[in-house]
Amino acid sequence: MDSNPNSSPEGCRFSVSDPTTFGCWRLENPEETAYNAIKNGYRRFDSACDYGNEEATGRGIKRAINEGICTRDDLYITSKLWNTYHKPEHVSLALKKSLDDLGGLDYVDEYLIHFPICMEYVPFEKKYPPEWCNLKGKMVVLEHDINTTWKAMEALVKAGMARRIGLSNFNCQHIRQILSVAMIRPSALQIECHPHLSQAKLIRFARSHGMNVSVFSPMGATSYVSLDMATPKDVLFENAVIATLAKQYEKSPAQIMLRWAVQRNTIPISKSSSDSRMVENRSLFDFYLAKQEMDMIDSLNVNRRYNDPGAFCEAAFGTFCPIYE
Repeated sequence: MDSNPNSSPEGCRFSVSDPTTFGCWRLENPEETAYNAIKNGYRRFDSACDYGNEEATGRGIKRAINEGICTRDDLYITSKLWNTYHKPEHVSLALKKSLDDLGGLDYVDEYLIHFPICMEYVPFEKKYPPEWCNLKGKMVVLEHDINTTWKAMEALVKAGMARRIGLSNFNCQHIRQILSVAMIRPSALQIECHPHLSQAKLIRFARSHGMNVSVFSPMGATSYVSLDMATPKDVLFENAVIATLAKQYEKSPAQIMLRWAVQRNTIPISKSSSDSRMVENRSLFDFYLAKQEMDMIDSLNVNRRYNDPGAFCEAAFGTFCPIYE
């Protein structure tokens, strides 16, 4: 990345005044939180059917637009196609449902395939969001050509329902499979990435194919401890390297990790229900980590993945579903 601390991630259409994305997963009071995030300067929002709060999030977004805090054109809204809607006939229906829930939007700026996993279809009227289990409480994974899903995603762009389409939780080979048939190439990849899981090769591969890379869980284990998917010992806020840099720059540990993500030319997704932390998480451009400091954080990588269907699906649903091995 350019040595200028006021650089923005390459390929990001927003200026440095809006460098990060507000994540909508597991929001407390999603309507009020989304509204306050816009008041506090966020213009990029990362949502998904599976988060189960698009309707409430949409009310917050619509309220901010109606009050003139922003316009729709000011916002960059991402949503995702859930696993149960991979069959081509379900793809546009799934996005239409998200558009309606997100305040009656005409389009999303970005629509991603959430996982390279196709599961048994669950009708909206029976269960929404469908989550990981069907109506019988079972997780049923289907054999499916995901290239047919991508062709249906391309149709969304042609219909004006999505400005861009991309991938989430895909590895290099999954991406190659999509590229082998894509007439509209994926513009974005979203992955778990933090100092314990740096994903350098995957990021390099995606960017070499023209994809912007956004990263969720940029602060590591924090969101997963309460789900029993991580332990307090995994939390990075008190890591000696992170803590030392935070003290040196008079910044929070969160700001150090977010700045690390930005300097790697990735777009970090963060969230908070606190106004002050919302502001703090966007205040990343008055300092710059030197190369040796970036290397120190890079050295924390232990390839520790928290959001891994190959682990939690078997533990929670009795279905072995690896996608990264």
